[in-house]
Amino acid sequence: MNKNKKKFQGSCESCAFYTYDEDYEYYVCEANLDEDEMSAFLRGADFSCPYYRPGDEYLVVRKQM
Repeated sequence: MNKNKKKFQGSCESCAFYTYDEDYEYYVCEANLDEDEMSAFLRGADFSCPYYRPGDEYLVVRKQM
């Protein structure tokens, strides 16, 4: 097990990179995953995403206040 990998911090549903594709009518991960990471993501295996970022759409608004 690689201990240098970042631990998965949340579910894909709350990630900023997990967006709805209106053309295909399903959610996709827009992070730049390598082949092994994408394989684990698609399998639903114990996936520790190094790109997870909370999808907080109000973050910019709060900083402006």
